[in-house]
Amino acid sequence: MRPSGSRRPGLAGRLRATLALALVMAAPLARAEQIGAATGLVIPRYVSLKSDRVNLHEGPAKEHRTNWVFQRAGLPVEITAESDTWRKIRDSEGSEGWVLHSLLSGRRTALVAPWKKDLTLPLRSGPKDDATVAANLQPGVLGSVKKCDGHWCRIYGEGFDGYMKQTDLWGVYPDEHVD
Repeated sequence: MRPSGSRRPGLAGRLRATLALALVMAAPLARAEQIGAATGLVIPRYVSLKSDRVNLHEGPAKEHRTNWVFQRAGLPVEITAESDTWRKIRDSEGSEGWVLHSLLSGRRTALVAPWKKDLTLPLRSGPKDDATVAANLQPGVLGSVKKCDGHWCRIYGEGFDGYMKQTDLWGVYPDEHVD
């Protein structure tokens, strides 16, 4: 007799596990297939904060508690859900909450690799690994996205303009094209 909890999964359990794994692996593909009920736009999608003061609420109403106040206009955030005039967003650190849609902008911005600490990343003069280094940017530098080809993005900001690998930016999806 086996102790409870040590049963081997039956066929149904193995099928559920296989289905769950398939859903996890298909998640990047599913991103493009979800449409927001309020806007008809793809969810998730990146936008930026329009104001230097944006309250992040627990739920989609002003009556919900404010969990955080963003104080940086232009900061990229990811919309993960919609509700009438509210958008659920996530920032680069994983904080989530609801903001009024009027405080968001379709202007595309990106943060230079906020997950890479204590390094600088090369901003290139062209979209290739051997292009001249135009600048070295620290993690967390905010740039405006001019365009992305699926591998490289042209970003610019105060004192810099050049190309960075798309995988080194938070605010654009891997393989996403931005014009």
